Amino acid sequence: MNETINTRSGSGGQPVPEASDDDAHPTDVEVLIVGAGPAGLVLACDLQRRDVRHRIVSAAAGGFEGSRAKGVQPRTCEVLDDLGALADIEAHSTLYPKLGIHLGPVTLPKTMIKHHAASEDVPHPNTLLVAQYDTDAALRRRLAELGGGVHHGVRLVGHSQEDRGVLADLEHADGRLERVRARYLVGADGGGSTVRSGAGIEFPGTTDESDRMVVADLTLSGLSRNRWHIWPRHAGRFMALCPLPDGRFQLMLKLRPDESADVDQATVRRMVEDFVGKADIAIEEVHWSSVWRPNIRLARRYRHGDVLLVGDAAHVHPPTGAQGMNTGIQDAYNLGWKLAQVLAGAPDALLDSYETERQPVAARVLGLSSEIYASMSSRPLAGASRGDEERQLRLSYKGGPLAGKGAATGRLVAGDRAPDAVYVDDRGRHGRLHRAFRGPHFTLLALGAEAGAAVAGLDFPRAGAQVVTVLVPEPSSALRSVYGMPGSGLVLVRPDGYIGVVAPTPLPGSKSGDEAWTAVQHFLALVSPPSVR
Repeated sequence: MNETINTRSGSGGQPVPEASDDDAHPTDVEVLIVGAGPAGLVLACDLQRRDVRHRIVSAAAGGFEGSRAKGVQPRTCEVLDDLGALADIEAHSTLYPKLGIHLGPVTLPKTMIKHHAASEDVPHPNTLLVAQYDTDAALRRRLAELGGGVHHGVRLVGHSQEDRGVLADLEHADGRLERVRARYLVGADGGGSTVRSGAGIEFPGTTDESDRMVVADLTLSGLSRNRWHIWPRHAGRFMALCPLPDGRFQLMLKLRPDESADVDQATVRRMVEDFVGKADIAIEEVHWSSVWRPNIRLARRYRHGDVLLVGDAAHVHPPTGAQGMNTGIQDAYNLGWKLAQVLAGAPDALLDSYETERQPVAARVLGLSSEIYASMSSRPLAGASRGDEERQLRLSYKGGPLAGKGAATGRLVAGDRAPDAVYVDDRGRHGRLHRAFRGPHFTLLALGAEAGAAVAGLDFPRAGAQVVTVLVPEPSSALRSVYGMPGSGLVLVRPDGYIGVVAPTPLPGSKSGDEAWTAVQHFLALVSPPSVR
């Protein structure tokens, strides 16, 4: 046996023991996911249903124990619905309550997040309040239902790029070392990402060590659960206690620069009771606690060779606005179908579109959440409002590399989110578009009889994700209004629910009809393996 031990750079540039080639028996997977938070779990669920051989590992012994990211936005609800996890998450959620601003003896009611009624195009209109530990648990259950699972107690200690793929060294909780050869390595391992560091991807931004906040999960008595309680103080100090669906409260308490950052049970209990000043509020248990600092950073790149980043490994920012977890989940949802397509033979450039589409979204989220946090720090009442942008329904990839060459309608362009609507297909069956979109496929909507005729001449890919056609010969006025399509047209919807092509087709054989057909074929060539019917 060859006793030679090689070394490679691991986390922080430290040498990592590595078995020689004679001793190595690497496990082969198509995708190795490091990190099992919401972004990693969503990616694993998506890859599992696409039959992509993957593995998801986490250095932690089990799931995350804190409530940290507690807002699930409407667009994320649509993602989770497609993955089959939404019903479970809804069962552990509530809608956001009104705020109760405590000003001395007076409690001022204020609406932070408005409640919306479901509409023809938005089936899940409201932001859900659900603790992150319940979101994570629901995603782990869904992954298990799909036949997958998380390998806990396994940490990445180093990786290297090969000509085609990545060699990763994993260390198990019992000290056992394992080598995995993966076609792609995805870092979903948080702000301190080992994957990002090992890939040499810069993470520019700022961290303010003087601005600290205690975040904790408490069981307490003496406080009503119909309000998100906030106690503002001078110099930007404040404390908030938000009622969680399972009976606990999430604490957010901004510390003074000279105040201790201890988060043991006795200290947290004392700080809360001193801040509130009410003897009838009693903290019974501190379940989880941490200290948060404003860490505002955006990865210079989302891809380096066969290494990609999602979630907090790519971007970190203040928790205000309930944007971080949602952005990470949608990173994974954008990446999952692209990985599967490239593994099936689609052009590698499809993976470059991941960064092009998602990095600007994160940059905007950094700005939005930072603005909200700054206003809360200086003027807590002024910063206690949320609008439509936080719901992420208007997010668009228009103008990007996958925004097809078709025309626009009165309401939609390529790159926009595909709205929901009721339809009746060519066989008289009633349905909703978002249900038709569910699954790992592309969806081609043919609205109007002329569009249905044009579909017959299309060449669909034989490998990778299928193209499912929905023929609607007589669209309702509501559907036409939602899609801005007064006449006949083709709409090609990506597996992640965004529009790839939208193109009117007045008559088969007409110039515009030919252009619509060409636009669909061009888009499929960009995102699919080359084999055609």
